[in-house]
Formats: sequence, C-alpha cells, structure tokens
Amino acid sequence: MKTGAGPELGGNAATVVISLKVGKGREDEYRRWQEKVNGVARSFPGFEDTEVYRPESGGENVWVVVYRFADVGRLTAWLDSRVRQSLLDQARDLFDEAPHQEVLAGQAPSHDVITAVISHDVRRGREHDFLRWQSRVRKAQETFPGFMGLELFKPVPGVQDKWVAAVRFDTREHLDAWLESDSRRKLLAEGSNCIADYDVQKVRSSFSGWFRFDDKTTGTIPPNWKQAMSVLLALYPTVMILNLTIGKKLQQAGVPEYLGLFIGNVLSIAVLTWLAMPLVNRALTSWLTPAQDTTKPQHVTTTIAVLLCYLLLILTFALITT
Repeated sequence: MKTGAGPELGGNAATVVISLKVGKGREDEYRRWQEKVNGVARSFPGFEDTEVYRPESGGENVWVVVYRFADVGRLTAWLDSRVRQSLLDQARDLFDEAPHQEVLAGQAPSHDVITAVISHDVRRGREHDFLRWQSRVRKAQETFPGFMGLELFKPVPGVQDKWVAAVRFDTREHLDAWLESDSRRKLLAEGSNCIADYDVQKVRSSFSGWFRFDDKTTGTIPPNWKQAMSVLLALYPTVMILNLTIGKKLQQAGVPEYLGLFIGNVLSIAVLTWLAMPLVNRALTSWLTPAQDTTKPQHVTTTIAVLLCYLLLILTFALITT
C-alpha cells in the first residue's frame, strides 16, 4: 500500500484517508471485505470512528475509507498490524491497483464540508520553497467562492514522508471549480520546482451516513443547510417524545440527571439512525438530492413545507406539555 503525508499539529488525533480502486463487478465482494476490516479496526485500542464513501457518479470505481484514532501511535499500530496485512493479502485481487493512503496526524480538520486531501512529494531540500508556494496557493483559494479553510500536515517521521493539504469548500461544485481552475493550473506549474508529484482525494460530508438514497442518486450529497434542516426535522420530535416518556420514567426512578441525559442521547442517536432519518430521507429525496431535476417552485415549496412542519411540531408539543 502506498503511503502519503501527515502532520504535527496541536492535539493528538490521527486520521488516515485510504482510496481503493475496486475491480469492475467486484463491488459486493469489496463491501463484505470492507465490513470485516472495519470490524477488526474497531477492536484496536484508540479507534474512534470510520466512514466509507462510495465512488463519484460517472467517475472511476474508487472507494474512500476514513479511519480516526486517538493518536498516531495507535493508528500506526493498526496500519502495521499483522491482522490488517492478512486482510489486505486476502483482497489483493479485488483492486485494480495498490490502495493509496494519507495519514493526517494531529488535530483533524472539520468534516462537515467537502474536503480534498492532496498529498505532495516535496523535493529534498526544497521544503521552505514548498511552504512559500503553499502560502500563494492559499491566497488564491481564498478568492474562490465557498472556500472554508486549509490545513497543512507535515510528514510523520517513520510513517510517511509526504506533505498533505486538506482543502475545505462548502460544496462539491465550489471545490471542483477550484481544482479545475486556470489559477490552480498556473500555480501547479510554478510549484513544479519544489514538488515532484501530487495526488488528490475527495472526502464528503460527515453527515453522509444519515443521507443514503437508492442507486440512481448514489454519490450525491445534499447541501449542508438541507442536511441540517432534515436532521432538525427528525431530531426535535425524537428528543421531545423521549423526554416525555422514557425521560420522565428515569426521573421518577431517581436516575441521576447526567446518566439520564446519556441514556437519552444513546436512544436519540439510535432512533435517528435506524428510524427517523431513513423516513425523512424517503419523504424528501427529490429535495435533498441535487442530481434530481427538481424545479425551483417545487424546491421552494418543499422548503416552506419543512418550515411549516417545524411550526406544527412546536404547536403540538406546546399543547401536550401545557
């Protein structure tokens, strides 16, 4: 497996972004294998979270997997473990080329936006030139619509020797506009004296696990504001109903508030993930997925309908509680 770059920033969190080019027709086998790998990763000390992102519509069959561990030492222990190497050996024929990974060691960047993870093979002795070049890149990015930030991660000694930039935009369209712009092409030409090679991977929103649709909309992610509105539509009634039922029972039983709140949060997440959000997704699919041909009047009508649902829920629970 090819390894990319990492950082030494404030905080101890460590993230690895792995891209895997799956062979045509091997997707089902890959998914079963990936579930097995994720299950093993969860058993390792320091594991925090993992996300699997499907290929972009119309693009190459490249899947992206993100793992987060408490620190780079425990992430490295997982990456270098015998059990993981054995799983990789078992799946070699599933991939058209060797998997590629980038390690981001340090405070992980925000995941609520569209992120391009760009690894750079910096020429030896040209690190200061590279940093000055990255400064010019950032100034150019700041002029583009939707730019949310840039984190630059240094190489991790003994783990990998590349530099990684995590570039964040608010939408995929804005990110692609930057990646395909003449300004970036000119900067890449200017930077050829300090970088020998680079690689780009795209990582979508962290809400993606709650926004799954059928095959015809696979690979599309709703705008962040629609995600937030949809989550609120499911979250508010879930929390209110749990508070009025199980919450009261816990209070009557003398359960401490801090423990009752934890139990309530666990139940809320479970209801959202397996019941409420799937129902909201199904009801609002044509509004949530940009790939669908929704007319502007339909779009506005659905947005107003969601706002009216908020009002109806507030009035309903006001009557119940008073």
